[in-house]
Amino acid sequence: MNKPIIAVPIGDPGGIGPEIVAKALVDPIVEEGAACVIIGDRKIMENAIKITGASLEIKIIKDPKEGDYRKGILNLIDLDNIDMKKFQIGKIDGMCGKAAYEYIEKSIQLANNKEVAAVATTPINKEALKAGGINFIGHTEIFGALTNTPDPLTMFEVRDMRVFFLSRHVSLRQACDMVTKDRIKDYVKRCLEALKKLGVTEGNMAIAGLNPHSGEHGLFGDEEVKHVIPAVEELQAEGYPVVGPIGADSVFHLALQGRFNSVLSLYHDQGHIATKTLDFERTISVTGGMPILRTSVDHGTAMDIAGKNIASAVSMVEAIRLAVKYAPNFMS
Repeated sequence: MNKPIIAVPIGDPGGIGPEIVAKALVDPIVEEGAACVIIGDRKIMENAIKITGASLEIKIIKDPKEGDYRKGILNLIDLDNIDMKKFQIGKIDGMCGKAAYEYIEKSIQLANNKEVAAVATTPINKEALKAGGINFIGHTEIFGALTNTPDPLTMFEVRDMRVFFLSRHVSLRQACDMVTKDRIKDYVKRCLEALKKLGVTEGNMAIAGLNPHSGEHGLFGDEEVKHVIPAVEELQAEGYPVVGPIGADSVFHLALQGRFNSVLSLYHDQGHIATKTLDFERTISVTGGMPILRTSVDHGTAMDIAGKNIASAVSMVEAIRLAVKYAPNFMS
């Protein structure tokens, strides 16, 4: 078998994760390109197969070496951590939050041990995590802690456009305060190293402007003058392939046209709006700066539609496809 093995934790059992996993496994892109090991609960996946009507047979395995990667086989590491007498689909539940964490934990263990080439994650619920006594706000923080990576990088990829984020889940006021010369320099260096790990070595990274028209030389906002431009100039002097600032109203379009190999978005929504407006379902998150590869859907648990067989698996398929694309760079 020459297909890379991708670990897929099923996410919050009460959400759409199990359904989109079942649907993705019977998609031709996944069937032909990946050997998937699902980490979850057998009872939940049996229910997901029933809901979706996916033509799958569950094979319980203890490790990836035991897998049968032929079409129609769902290779499952069963953690057996859901009490179906208490389980309610579509409900936020601490039991499900704790279970979701355990699926992720097992997936990371497999990746750390080189038993799988990558992890492609499904949605989890922050409230359920908290209710389950899990003191992490989300996937990125969990992966950072369990791979000993102090500050993992978030990169979105959609249609070959790659976007990194200088800050994530902070207020807009805090995000503006985090636009400093030193932080930009540190992030650019680490982002370029992460790109190299993915096999992307050609082209320049562009820094998006923070203010309209990058502040027009300080006419409305001086962050570019005080921080962004000095950071770019110093990075260029050190030999790093970076340009900017380039107005956020055009930089993403230019990246999509191939002018840049990536963009550093200076705050969360700046890059999220650009990528998700382009193609919401195919915007995939890649966590960089870690010793292992993790890709992820970039949508939530959608509790309101869980169990109704209307959730799209496009993002799950794309997350697995991207894991397969970059996996060879992490398999040595």
